[in-house]
Amino acid sequence: MQSFDITWARAQFPALAQQTKGQANIFFDGPGGTQIPQQVLDAITNYLIYANANTHGAFGRSMQTDETIIAARTAMAQFLGCDKDEIVFGSNMTSLTFALSRAIGRQLNSGDEIIVTKLDHDANFAPWLALEERGVVVRVVDINIEDCTLDMTSLIEQINENTRLVAVGYASNAVGTINDVAEIARVAHNFGALVFVDAVHYAPHGPIDVQTINCDFLACSPYKFFGPHIGVLYGKREHLGRFRPYKVRPASDNIPDCWETGTQNHEAMAGTIAAVNYIAELGRRIAPNALGYRKQILTAMRAICSYERELAEQLVAGLLKIPNLTFYGIRDLENFDWRTPTIGIRLAGYTPGELAQILCERGISTWDGNHYAINLTERLGIETSGGLLRIGLVHYNTSEEIEFLLEQLNEISTAKLVPSLVSR
Repeated sequence: MQSFDITWARAQFPALAQQTKGQANIFFDGPGGTQIPQQVLDAITNYLIYANANTHGAFGRSMQTDETIIAARTAMAQFLGCDKDEIVFGSNMTSLTFALSRAIGRQLNSGDEIIVTKLDHDANFAPWLALEERGVVVRVVDINIEDCTLDMTSLIEQINENTRLVAVGYASNAVGTINDVAEIARVAHNFGALVFVDAVHYAPHGPIDVQTINCDFLACSPYKFFGPHIGVLYGKREHLGRFRPYKVRPASDNIPDCWETGTQNHEAMAGTIAAVNYIAELGRRIAPNALGYRKQILTAMRAICSYERELAEQLVAGLLKIPNLTFYGIRDLENFDWRTPTIGIRLAGYTPGELAQILCERGISTWDGNHYAINLTERLGIETSGGLLRIGLVHYNTSEEIEFLLEQLNEISTAKLVPSLVSR
């Protein structure tokens, strides 16, 4: 087995070669959307040139589009460990989740219960909260503030015979916490409840196997793992057939087509195929003898997980040494199996927005705000003061980039710079 080749990986991403004012750009904004490799750009362009047409026509371009859809389902099925007819595409994860919640809501009764959490992105909260209109009771699981982990005891205690669905994130997009989704699914299924997993943030950081998790639904977004803007929903075949989606009358009643409202983003599907192909290629470079597409994907994702852990250890250790810095999330090394390399911080004297602007002026891209995890920032008491500065690493980041970030934060903290941005 070969070592992780960061030089090769970075060479695949044209954006990483760009500079601003003679300085290399540093992308620590991955949780909001990663950069994409050249082969994804090529796949999108080639589709638009050679196959751009709507579906089910009796001419070549339309037939190529039909083939692209099948190939995209196949690629995502291999990525997630399921069958291709269990893959649904949509404009984004949020829209897919609202569509699913409405369909499930058709079969719920007043007094039925759904469990959500304060750790989640609002796209895995608001769609389920909306079902309160039907008399559904929505229970909210709290967090442990000291390390931003779920209160698993509370979650398990709240699951009961009235629970119809548990909605939980695979990993927090704001502070990186990984949840034990397999255990949550096990407990929920003991009471006959469904489990919906938001894997949008986790997908670029580790392997996913929906069979092992045994979740009923799982959503992710290829633009978070080196692909274009599009959403993907996995659903167990029995459930995709059991629930009735809202759709136009002429649309197919067959799964998974019936879940895909309107004309889909076919060029993004082509790009999604290329994104998964990039990951598989990375796996082949790490383990040239790895046989099978799925095994190559898993090899790559395990190597990414290992490499990113090294980066996270370096980043967290450095951040904890910076004066006047508040750190949110898991910080103990022995618990790093339960975090992604996504870090939330605040620095005394600056709002997160001001700090993000100062770092931008030094060539470093980060995110500030609540990151749509508004329940979390409210629970931490920081929503009204700007939320968090989020530093998000992915596998194309380097140790040298982290060292540069730490140097800048140390300087900002100790120099007490006057922010150039008015407080938001």
